[in-house]
Amino acid sequence: MENEIRVTYPGGKRVDAEYKGFTIKTDQPLYAGGDASAPAPFDLFLVSIAACAGIYVVSFCQSRNIPLEQSSLTMRMTKDDKTRMISKIEIEIELPPEFPEKYRNAVIKAVDQCAVKAHLQTPPEIAVGTHWAR
Repeated sequence: MENEIRVTYPGGKRVDAEYKGFTIKTDQPLYAGGDASAPAPFDLFLVSIAACAGIYVVSFCQSRNIPLEQSSLTMRMTKDDKTRMISKIEIEIELPPEFPEKYRNAVIKAVDQCAVKAHLQTPPEIAVGTHWAR
């Protein structure tokens, strides 16, 4: 189904999520009892923010025929020592030399439209339940 993710447990601390015909494999790091054979789910959460921002840069540049070969995006996270939660995320877009100055603010506004970011700013309700396996 389009709006369903099925999660299975292949062993150890590994968790596989099936969605839209893809299987996304996850594992825990060694310090958390996993084998570090795949990214941890939280790592994928962070990567989804950066990748979403990146696709907005790609779309912005492609629609204006701006080459991307010398550009990149870096996301940095700051963790709060008390809560151990990420308190700040900074995204820096490295623009190619031929990027027009007049579009600098516009590409930032484009990245601000990222769907992952929007969902963090207005988070959905998450309801958890159980049922017996058949």
